[in-house]
Amino acid sequence: MVLLLLTALAVLVLLAMGTGRISLGLLQVLDIVFWGDGSALERKVVFDIRLPRVLTALLTGAALAVSGAIFQSLSRNPLGSPDVIGFTTGAASGAVVYFVLGGTSSVTSAVFAVGSGLLTALVVFALSLRGGAVASYRLVLVGIGVGATLSALNEAVLLRGALEQALSAQLWLSGSLNTRTWGHALPLLAGVVVILPLALLGQSRLMLLELGDDLARQLGVPALKVKAFMAFCAVLLASLATGAAGPIAFIALAAPRLAAFLTGEHGRPLWPSALTGALLLLGVDVLSQTLPFELNLPVGLMTALIGGVYLVFAIPRLRSL
Repeated sequence: MVLLLLTALAVLVLLAMGTGRISLGLLQVLDIVFWGDGSALERKVVFDIRLPRVLTALLTGAALAVSGAIFQSLSRNPLGSPDVIGFTTGAASGAVVYFVLGGTSSVTSAVFAVGSGLLTALVVFALSLRGGAVASYRLVLVGIGVGATLSALNEAVLLRGALEQALSAQLWLSGSLNTRTWGHALPLLAGVVVILPLALLGQSRLMLLELGDDLARQLGVPALKVKAFMAFCAVLLASLATGAAGPIAFIALAAPRLAAFLTGEHGRPLWPSALTGALLLLGVDVLSQTLPFELNLPVGLMTALIGGVYLVFAIPRLRSL
């Protein structure tokens, strides 16, 4: 199944590279990428416009999916994803403040997003502590409350900001892959390349924690340290993804469950989740670019629409999925 996911992802990448106002066939894209054929304009479109966008979509989807898989495992709750429990909203808060203050650097906005995402996670985990441990239901409820509070504060910051900066921040808050450049893709790539392998190394211990903290300790797993390390990795991944593409819903929530269903693996497998998240986000981006009447909605709005429909049908069946 992982091989099928990789194959589908490769085909979708070629399709995405050819999708846009200047339409290119799959064979044309292959010729341009591997042989340097095509006109100067076509090469510029592929390498300078579409490739950074596709790479940002792949990395953002993978990072969100792995983050969602980790938090769903830690909370033992299918709703325990970073977009639901407020971490992506917290990461967005830092970037919103930066944009309203007049900032324009994609790298600096990502730094602000990571910093505010980590701060939000500390607040949520601190408020979720009970008896020296983080209760899963408290984590979800507190996270939803903190996320709602930060969302309101983000709106307040936008209202107080100058019109031009507020409009720029509002557009960013919709979650978009438009105008993504190598300045967005490369910092995200560096972060994911470092953090994702660390998260994958902790997967086996994470799966043992799903059996219960007491049993995990009997098997030699330091539960508190593993939880702290994996949560740190998950927050960083979600914050980096938010800093690169804005807050994007649904991917972190649905990709881990879909990956588990497709592979038949127990729990929330991280590597299949990463592939599924990348496939979902890139697929939604291609769909948003091919809507009728040239709607071309931001990918964040598209994922929110799809995610709403998913929740309507999935929540009544959570026990059977």
